[in-house]
Amino acid sequence: MTVQQRAPHQQPAAPAPRRPGGRDRLGARLLRGPVVWGAGLALLALSVAVAVTIGPARISVGDVWAAVGSHLGLGDSGLTPIRDGIIWNLRMPRTLLAAVCGAGLAVCGTVMQSLLRNPLADPFVLGVSSGASTGAVVVVVLGVGGGALSISTGAFLGALVSFAVVMLLSHTLGGTTDRVVLAGVASMQLFSALTSFIVMTAADAEQTRGVLFWLLGSLGGVGWTDVWLCAAVLAVTLTVCLGHARTLDAFAFGQDAAAALGVNVGRTRIVLLCTTALLTAALVSSAGAIGFVGLVLPHAARALTGSPHRRLLPVTALTGAVFLVWVDTLARTVLDPQEVPVGVVTALIGVPAFVVILHRTRRNP
Repeated sequence: MTVQQRAPHQQPAAPAPRRPGGRDRLGARLLRGPVVWGAGLALLALSVAVAVTIGPARISVGDVWAAVGSHLGLGDSGLTPIRDGIIWNLRMPRTLLAAVCGAGLAVCGTVMQSLLRNPLADPFVLGVSSGASTGAVVVVVLGVGGGALSISTGAFLGALVSFAVVMLLSHTLGGTTDRVVLAGVASMQLFSALTSFIVMTAADAEQTRGVLFWLLGSLGGVGWTDVWLCAAVLAVTLTVCLGHARTLDAFAFGQDAAAALGVNVGRTRIVLLCTTALLTAALVSSAGAIGFVGLVLPHAARALTGSPHRRLLPVTALTGAVFLVWVDTLARTVLDPQEVPVGVVTALIGVPAFVVILHRTRRNP
C-alpha cells in the first residue's frame, strides 16, 4: 500500500497541549498589577467626593468638584461662601485625613506583620498609641507647656518617648524580634497605667470625657495642617517601605534566611521600625488611636494581591484609605447630631471581619 493510500486513514495530529491554568494565571497577574491600583485610585477619588456630600447640608458631587477646582485656581465654583466653607474647610480636610490615616495605619500594619513575622502585629505593637495617650493627657489635664503645646504636639512627643523606651528596652534584652514585641507590650502597659492614673487623680468630668473621646479616635476639628503633615510623613514612609520591599519579602522566611540572602537585618529593622513608628505617632497625634485598621486590612489586601510587598503595599494603602473614609462617614452620620468615635466603629466592623479572615486562613493555609 502506498503512502498516498494510507494517508486518508491516518489519525489527525493531536493539538499541542496547553499549559494548565495559563489564562487564569495571566488574569491573576493583570488583577494583581496596575489594574488593581488604577481601580483603587478611582474608587478612592469617588469615595472622597461622595463622602463629602453626606451630611446635614445638601451638597452634590458636582459642588465638591467645583469647590476643589475653584481652590486650585481652575475657575469660579459659583457656590455661596457658606457652602464652599462646608466643603473646603469642614468636610474635605476630615475626609482626606481619614484616607491618609487609613492608608498609613494599613501600611504600618503590613510592615510590622512582615518584619516581626507575627500576623497579629499592628501599628500599636510598639506602644506608640499608649505613649501618645499619656502625652495628650499630660498636656490637657496637667497643663504641661503652659498652653504653648497643643494636644497633638503632646501626643506626638509622648509617642516618641514611648518608642524610645521600647527601643532601649529591647536593645538591653538582646534586640531579637520577640524581645521587641515583649518590650512593646511592657511599654504599652506602663503608659496605659500612667494615663489612667493621671485621669483618675487630676481630671474633672469634662476633661475625662474629652480625653476618652480622643483616645477612641476622632477626626473632628482637623484642619489642612493636619492633612499636609500626615500626608507628607505617609509619602516618606511609603517610599522607604517600597524601597525595602524585597527585604520585607526575605523577612518572610526568617531573620537567618534574610541574613543569608545578604540583608543587613539589624539596620533594616531599625530603619523600618523608626519609619513606621514616626508615621504612627503623626497619625495618632492628629486622629487618636484608631484600632483594627492596621491589623485587619493587611490580611484583606494579601487575599487580593498576594504576598510580594511591591504589589502589596500600594494595594494595602488604597484599601485602608477607602475603608476609613467610609467608616468615618458612618461614624459622623449614624447618630447625627451625635458623633461616634471612629475607633469604636472600626472595632465593631474589624472584629467580625478578622474572625472571618482567620477562619478562611485556617481552612486554606
